[in-house]
Amino acid sequence: MAAAAAAGPRRGRLGREARASLAAFLLGASVAALPVALGSPPALLAAPGLRGRLALALHVAGVNAALLLLYPRPLYKIAVRACFLGFAFGCGLLLSAGRSAWRHFGWYMCSLSLFHYSEYLVTAINNPRSLSLDSFLLNHSFEYNLAALSSWVEFTLEKLLFPELKQITWLSTVGLLMVIFGDCLRKAAMLTAGSNFNHIVQNEKSDTHTLVTSGVYGWFRHPSYVGWFYWSIGTQVLLCNPICVVGYALASWRFFRERIEEEEITLIHFFGEEYLEYKRKVPSGLPFIKGVKVEL
Repeated sequence: MAAAAAAGPRRGRLGREARASLAAFLLGASVAALPVALGSPPALLAAPGLRGRLALALHVAGVNAALLLLYPRPLYKIAVRACFLGFAFGCGLLLSAGRSAWRHFGWYMCSLSLFHYSEYLVTAINNPRSLSLDSFLLNHSFEYNLAALSSWVEFTLEKLLFPELKQITWLSTVGLLMVIFGDCLRKAAMLTAGSNFNHIVQNEKSDTHTLVTSGVYGWFRHPSYVGWFYWSIGTQVLLCNPICVVGYALASWRFFRERIEEEEITLIHFFGEEYLEYKRKVPSGLPFIKGVKVEL
């Protein structure tokens, strides 16, 4: 649940799932060190050659073998996902190096992989009881995956047809700043909400729930949604994808409008007048979204 309730069990310690995921993420990200090991240019993925491809294949095989040896089946499922995200992050760093035409896509890979991994890690810190493989948000929804695929297709086609469109560094920098702001705001919201932040809207109130109105919740009623909204649009500004910028903005706005209305019905049921007073004082944070209408 994004807007609100926090309290409960002790948090802040890294359990074995979090430790395994962090080690696996860093192990996957170690692909970024391959140029040093090979004595190759930093932009290894821009033109890998046979030697570079072989090194990447051996790295993937070696890391996967290490995970199989280190972790039992339940932890392996966590570790292999975290390692995949770390590998994507490391590859993004390699693409970002130098002046490759794929440089900005490297920024995007780093942003996307770090977003998904940090969703899992922060959940592990805040609310380990709700932690699952779904906490990576890799299988968020069919629509989410389709949107990601659409952005990759648009970037590739436009890079082939209008290569100069993908080299507007100042615009990609604006997108990267949007991504950083959005992800930091979302993670701040998750940490502020504490142990009752959940990726699934909760329909039952616990005796320990309290309404959080401090920190970033003093700025917006739904800071995690505000962060995700601007993060998602920022990824497409970063890629200089004009079609997906519009598509992401409209689709995200519609999704969060419906999600906020659904969630606020629950929050009013949980907290009554206390939440209504908070709703009157603090905006939702998203443009033209006021939340559920309450008839007095």
